[in-house]
Amino acid sequence: MKIAITTWGNRVSPVFDAAKTLLIAEIENHSIHNNKYESFQPDDVIALAALLNREKVTALICGAISESCAARLVENEIRIFAFVTGNAMDILDCLARHNTIKPAFMMPGCTPLPGRPLA
Repeated sequence: MKIAITTWGNRVSPVFDAAKTLLIAEIENHSIHNNKYESFQPDDVIALAALLNREKVTALICGAISESCAARLVENEIRIFAFVTGNAMDILDCLARHNTIKPAFMMPGCTPLPGRPLA
């Protein structure tokens, strides 16, 4: 499975609209492979969806995101996991090992849905 994370430095960007960089990685056999960074414009959601589809990304992990942006991405068959915070590589490592986003990676006041696997 391929995952994209909006990043700000080495962390998940707290606000989707402020992010300019995606970390794209493949998770296979409990390992992280083929990490790469891609620039994007958060105000051009159609171009972002096209990039994610071209890269065969199935899920986007981000901080806060507007409902309209999230809806546009979902329309383009991208799963959204929002209100995530922390070091991007730590989150990828957790996903590779456990296939879920742990509550420790959720923004304060936000909780993941029970049993929220990515695959």
